[in-house]
Amino acid sequence: MTRLTHGALRLTVFVGGNDTWHHRPLYAEIVHRAHAAGLAGASVFRGVEGFGASSVVHTTRLLSLGEDLPVAVVVVDTEERVRDFLPRLDELVTEGLVTLDPCEVVRYEGRRPS
Repeated sequence: MTRLTHGALRLTVFVGGNDTWHHRPLYAEIVHRAHAAGLAGASVFRGVEGFGASSVVHTTRLLSLGEDLPVAVVVVDTEERVRDFLPRLDELVTEGLVTLDPCEVVRYEGRRPS
């Protein structure tokens, strides 16, 4: 397990909730690859409204249940490990936004086995 203390890097990948990679949700593939790479953790957050480079607003307020809502996959780890992971995203993220932000980890603890 990666030990995080103090400075870290946050990777955020913004994609559409309907985006897929080989018939699997794209966000799930990103999380799977982050796990396989041994990164400290990854979380997926579904937006209720947003727009991106296409300027099309996606929202839950419309009557259609099939809207392609925005999704953010957030990964936090050391700068070296996050930057080493970036090439694994190149083939996956052909549309969307990928950002990096420095962050400070104040607590990183897993559940203890019972």
